[in-house]
Amino acid sequence: MKNRSGRNALPFQNKLCYGIGGLGYNSLSQTMGSFLMFFCTSIMGLSGTLVGLAIGIASLWDGVSDPLVGHLSDKAKVGFFGKRLKFMLLAVFCIAFCNLALWSMPQTSQFGMFVWLLLFLLLLETANTFWSTPFSALALDIAPDYNEQSKIQSYKTFFNVIGMILPSLLMFWIMPSLTLGTDAAEASQGGFIKIALLNGALVIVFGLIAIFGNLKRVRRFVEYGNPPSKEKHAIKNLMLGYFDVFKKSSFACLILGYSIAQIASSFLTSVGMHLFTYCYHFSTAKISLLLIVLFGGAIISQPVWVGLAKRIDKKGALISALSLLLLGIGLTLISFLFRQYVPVDTLFIFVIVCIFICGFGLGAMYSLPISMYADVVTLEQYKSGVNRSGAYLGYYSFTYNLSNSISMLFIGILLDAIKFDSSQPVQALSVQTGLGTIVFCGCSIALAIAIAIFSRYKVKRADVLKAQLKLGKTSKGAQENPES
Repeated sequence: MKNRSGRNALPFQNKLCYGIGGLGYNSLSQTMGSFLMFFCTSIMGLSGTLVGLAIGIASLWDGVSDPLVGHLSDKAKVGFFGKRLKFMLLAVFCIAFCNLALWSMPQTSQFGMFVWLLLFLLLLETANTFWSTPFSALALDIAPDYNEQSKIQSYKTFFNVIGMILPSLLMFWIMPSLTLGTDAAEASQGGFIKIALLNGALVIVFGLIAIFGNLKRVRRFVEYGNPPSKEKHAIKNLMLGYFDVFKKSSFACLILGYSIAQIASSFLTSVGMHLFTYCYHFSTAKISLLLIVLFGGAIISQPVWVGLAKRIDKKGALISALSLLLLGIGLTLISFLFRQYVPVDTLFIFVIVCIFICGFGLGAMYSLPISMYADVVTLEQYKSGVNRSGAYLGYYSFTYNLSNSISMLFIGILLDAIKFDSSQPVQALSVQTGLGTIVFCGCSIALAIAIAIFSRYKVKRADVLKAQLKLGKTSKGAQENPES
C-alpha cells in the first residue's frame, strides 16, 4: 500500500488494531494510578509511607525489568509470532490475574497488607513489562517512516486516553457514592474488585486484537523487512548500555524530560482523589466527571498536536503543550485558594474548565515524546547499523519508573507528614493545605524542569527523514515533501 508520504505506508487496519490494543491495559493502569493510593490509604487504612514504599519498590523493579525484556524481545527467535507478539500473548492473561488479586487485599495488619500489596504489585509490574515494552517496540517495527510514526502513535494515544477515561466511567457506574471510613471498607472494596474484573477482561480482549490483528504484518516484516539483529551483547552488559545512552544528548533530553514530566502526572493522579474529596468536598460522581473531562481534553487535542508538530516540529509542539498544562495547573491553584468563598456548584464549573485546559496540554505527552524517541532510535540505527529498539525503549521506561518510584515514596511520606487520617471524613484545614501544596507545587516544579530539559532537544525532521531514506523506511518523495 502506497501513499504520497512514502512507500509501504502502514494500512489503516494495522493502525487500528495496534492502537486499540492499549485500551484495556491503560484502563487498568489508570485505575491503579488514580485510585490505588486512595484505595490503600482511605479504604484499607494502610499507612501512606508503606503504600508509597510498596509502589516505589514495584515501580523500580518495573524499570529494571524494562530493558531486560526489551533486550529479550530484540534477541528473541522469530518463530510464528515474530519477536514481540509471543511476550504480549503471555502477558495479557498474567496481567488480568495479578490485578484482580491486588484489589482483593485482605483486611489485616499493616504488615500483612503491605506484604500483599508489594507481592502482587511486583508480579503485576513484571507482567506489565512483558506487555508494554514489546508493544511499544512493535510500533517501531511496523510503522515505516517519520510521519507514519506520528500517526500510529496518535492512534495509540486515542485509544490509550479512552482507556484512561474508562476507570472514571466505571467508578461513576459502579461506585457513584463512594463511602469512606473503616466501617464501609468491605463495601467499597467490593466495588474496586468489580472494576478489576472488568479491566482484566478488557486487557485480554483488546490485547488479543492487537496481537492477531498485526500478526500478518509482523510475519511479512520478518520475511521482507529488517532482519533481527545479530549483534551479540550479553545481558550483563545491558545496563552499561543504559549509561552510554545518557552520553547522547538527544536520548538524554527525551528520557529525562519525559520522566520528570510524568512526575507531575504522579502528583496529580495519586493525590488528586484526596484533594478533590477532602479539600473541594466533591462527590465521587463529580470527581469522575473531572477525570472524564481531563482525558477527554487529551483526546480532542490529538489532531491539534499532530498538526502543530508538522508546522513547528515535534519539539516546539511538545513545549507548547507542557506550557498550556502548566497554565491549567496555575488556574486550578486559584480555585483551590478561593474554594471557601465560592459556592460549590460555581467552583465545580470553574474547575472543569481548568481541568479541560490541563487535559488539552496533557494530550501531547501521550504521543509526541514516544514519537520523538522513535526518531532518535532511527538515527541511532542509521549510525550503528543495529536495531535495538526494544532495549532503547526499555531504557526509556526504566528512567521513568525510577523517577516514579522515588516520587511515589515521597508522596506516601508526605501524606503521613501532613497527618492525613483516613478515618476522618473531614480533614483538618492544615491537612487540606498540605494536600494542595503536594499537588500544586509538585506538578508545577516538575513541569517547569521538563520544559527546560526538552528545550535542549536538537533532532530535526530532515535528519530523521534522511536516515529513514537510507534505511529504506521512507521514500525520497517524503524527504522532499516532509509536510505530506
